[in-house]
Order: sequence, then structure tokens, then C-alpha cells
Amino acid sequence: MSSNHSTDSAAQNGPLVVEGKLSDNERLKQESNFLRGTIAEDLEDKTTGGMTGDNFQLIRFHGMYQQDDRDIRNERAKQKLEPLHSLMLRARLPGGIITPAQWLGVDKWATEHTMYGSIRLTTRQTFQYHGILKPNIKTVHKALNSIGIDSIATAADMNRNVLCTSNPYQSEVHQEAYEWAKKISEHFLPQTRGYAEVWLDAEKVEDTVTEEEPILGSTYLPRKFKTAVVIPPLNDVDVHGNDLSFVAIQEHGKLIGFNVLVGGGLAMTHGDKSTYPRKADDFGFIPVDKTLAFAEAVVTTQRDWGNRVNRKNAKTKYTLDRVGSDVFKAEVEKRAGSSFAASRAYEFTERGDRIGWSKGIDGKYYLALFIENGRILDQANKALKTGMAELAKVHQGDFRITANQNIIVAGVPEAEKANIEAIAIKYGLMDEATSAQRKNSMACVAFPTCPLAMAEAERYLPGLVTDVEGILAKHNVAEESIILRVTGCPNGCGRAMLAEIGLVGKGPSKYNMHLGGNLAGTRIPKMYKENLNEAAVLQEIDNLVALWVAERNDAEAFGDFVIRAGIVDEVKISKRDFHD
Repeated sequence: MSSNHSTDSAAQNGPLVVEGKLSDNERLKQESNFLRGTIAEDLEDKTTGGMTGDNFQLIRFHGMYQQDDRDIRNERAKQKLEPLHSLMLRARLPGGIITPAQWLGVDKWATEHTMYGSIRLTTRQTFQYHGILKPNIKTVHKALNSIGIDSIATAADMNRNVLCTSNPYQSEVHQEAYEWAKKISEHFLPQTRGYAEVWLDAEKVEDTVTEEEPILGSTYLPRKFKTAVVIPPLNDVDVHGNDLSFVAIQEHGKLIGFNVLVGGGLAMTHGDKSTYPRKADDFGFIPVDKTLAFAEAVVTTQRDWGNRVNRKNAKTKYTLDRVGSDVFKAEVEKRAGSSFAASRAYEFTERGDRIGWSKGIDGKYYLALFIENGRILDQANKALKTGMAELAKVHQGDFRITANQNIIVAGVPEAEKANIEAIAIKYGLMDEATSAQRKNSMACVAFPTCPLAMAEAERYLPGLVTDVEGILAKHNVAEESIILRVTGCPNGCGRAMLAEIGLVGKGPSKYNMHLGGNLAGTRIPKMYKENLNEAAVLQEIDNLVALWVAERNDAEAFGDFVIRAGIVDEVKISKRDFHD
């Protein structure tokens, strides 16, 4: 199934620039002195554990979010205490590649400088720390910097961590694709010295020096911007969850260029029909040497045309639907100084990660480890954090964090396979009893740390999967699976809007159920039922699986069945179909 999709352009294109009162975030960025604000002064304020004023938002440009432990928020309020503020820090790790030496540093500082001691692998193919107290923030930044890792531009109105297929069996092409992911990430980094000044005590820029942001602009992008590089046939980065994706095209085993996909995105707002998830448009093929030129052209067009009045409609997907995809594409070609060629044929046949051992064309072996919810922490039955540290002490290759919250031990010589496997088994990192359903399920963090969460996700998922495993067994399809994803709110972090069953938090223990994504990750699911409690979620899944097993065509996937059977309509054009 090729992913050549384009929306119909509006009969009358909308304005290139939205007029009106700018959102307050635009003021904040303009007045921030290139993202410095008064963060340095705020760090010295011992009267609160949080950041104050604009700094609450500005730290996001430096890769951090202020959070608190919502499990104890009410109790602290009763005691007349402010919430237990802490920071979540998300690292910048293009393509998810990290060395064993770096991992050992990351592991050490998780233990020494966070409240929870865990490392959380994310759907943006990196790791994040939860629970950094205010006095430890600079310490963590300096520690990460000492091993060549930073967190700049992993949040807020920036180009976020750039994804890249972790595909182990095409190592030569993967290396090229990874290099492009890294180049794209570095090309779009903010030029401000503010990050280094605030967190690393770098020498301050003199007042006589005029700083510039030649690509991002003085007020940066209108909204967050996500980029990915993918190598078909494995859509392991969910290309349609990104503003900009580069689909690798090969000839005779060599990377010759990319199909460029623009305008994907999964976030929406409950009750606001002007917001919706959207799959990307395929603009066409470019040769590999034009990659940065076209990437910059897409970013700067969105920079200049994106909605800076209403942040809910500020992402690239809404810009395309407002001005017309053809108009946006023509502007990209103008700015790149080159035209797109016709899209080259490609096919996505699967998603997710190939858990277990694979052999690469380099003759080395790759062990993909399933990490439920991406949470690396020692627990009574599985010492995952200790196990990863033990692997890092002996592994001579690198690790690849995947966009599905898992991790690959990459480049293992045959002579080391047995040792690596023994360590993985000893610490619970390998478990042959893990079902296909569990491997194909995913959730965002949600409670207790995410301030946006409306319902549980990470803590809800393990038990939910166990129940779904039981439903599949009841209907004699225990060896099969459904792509199942849960998010605690509609912001899209768990990519539920590309699942066969996507549950989106609506309130405490209440979820909207969406159905109809496909195995290739090229279709948006549609609302099926709203505001279901956990018992109702299971009853609906039980009923739907019963229908699927009884009425499906040979080997028909669940998401394809619910559309063919008329249970939900197919979402072809999101702006038109998603809410109807």
C-alpha cells in the first residue's frame, strides 16, 4: 500500500497569514531575549520549587516541562503547601542513537538527581527524566553536556527530536538515513547562546553583539514541529504523526533521495471541531543532495504562514488546509529553488519493532528489547534499569532507542550474542512469554506527572492489555494482536490517532474510543464511542473482537474489518471526515 495521499485544495484558498491579535506565546517569545527570560534569576529563588511568570513556558524551549506529583497535590493543598514541583527533562537524541558510555551516565544521574530514579523512553525516540528538583536542574544539564547530550529544542515551538527508522537489517542505508536525521536536527537548532549561558555557565554574549535566528526567526515557529526519516517497508516512526517526513528511496541498495511528506499531526482538542488529526500529503521526490534545502523551505514556509493568532490551529497541518496544499507546495519549491519530481513508489508493510534478534547485512546482530511503556526502572520482578546498565558495561556497539518506546542493542558480534542474551534474560529485559498484543500496545505517561492528563494511560495500559489478551483468547485468536494505544489527553503523545483501537482520555477513568487505523500506519481512526468507563471499554472490545473473528475475510486486520463492516466510516480527508 503506497502512501501517496493528498487532500483536495480549498476552492478558495485561505489567507497566507492569519490576521488578528497574536497569542500571548508570541509576546513571550518576542520579549524573551532569545529564550533567556529571567530563568537564571528564577533558579536562585528559593521561595518556590517552581518557575515563575514567563519562565514557566520558556524552559520548554530548553527541553523541560514543569510538573508536579498529582497523586499528592490535594493532600499538599490541605497542608497549605504548594504542589511538589519538579521538572521533566527530555534529551535531544537524533535517530535515538546513544553509546553505552553515555547510557551509563544517563543511568547514574537518573539515580542521583531525580525523585523517581527512572529513565523513560519516549515516542520521540529519546529519553526523559521525571522528577528533577529545582536545585538539581543545572547539575543535570552540565552532567549531560559532559557526555555530549543536550535538551535544547525538544519541546515548545521548535523542530523537535528528529526520528529515524531503527531498522536493523538495512544497516548501510540506515547509517545514511541516520546521518540525515542528525544533519536535519543540527540544521534547525536555535542559534541563541541562551541555553549555554543559563545551564552551562557559558560566557554571556556581549550587549554589542546582535543575535539572529536565520531559520527559526526571532519569535521561533508558530507551534511545535516534528520531523522524521523513515526507511520502507517498516513504518516504525509513524510518518503521519509528523509535520515533515522523509521517506527513503533506494536503488540497488543505495539511498538516492526521499519522498517528502508534509502536514501530518495527531493532536486535537476535545469539543473543538476546528482541530483534528491529519495524515501527511506526499509532495513528491527529491534527490538526496537537496534534503536540507527542502527541509528548510518547509520549515520557513510554516514559520511565515503558520497561525500565530490561535495556537490550536497553529500546526503545519492546519496551514496546509487553510492555504491549500498546492499553494504551500509551490511556495516550498520557490524557497528551495527546485521542484519536486513525481513521487517514487514505496510500500509500508508493518509498524512497530521486531522484538528479539535480527541479523543485519553487516553480519552483526541486533537485539530489540521490549520495554513496556518505555519505563526503565528496577521493580521486584524485573530489574530493567540494572540490566540495561549491565549491558552497557559489556556492549561494544551502540543502543538505539526506538519511536515505540523500546531499545535495540545494536551491532553485536556473533561471539557476544550469548553473553548479551544471558544478561537480558537475567534482568527481565527478554521474556518470550510477552504476547504480540502487549508488544503492539503503547501509552503516554499521563498521571501522576503530566499536567495535561485527564485520565490514566501508562498505569492503565498493563492491566488493560492483560484483559484484551483474555478477550483474544476467549475468541480463539490469542496469537493475533490489535494495534492498541492509550493517551491521557488528546495531545497525541501516545499516537492513539494512528491505532486500530485508540483510547483518548476524557476524564478520570473515561475514554473516547476511536477505531479504524491500519497496520501500515497510513489511516486515521474515527470516533466510535465517547466517554466510556473502563468496564465499557472492555465490553466494546469484546463485542468488536467477536464480530471480527466471526465475519472477517481471510487474515483481515481488525482496523480494516471495522471499516469494511461499516462499524466506522473511513477517514479519507480529516477536515471533512473526522468529525462527521
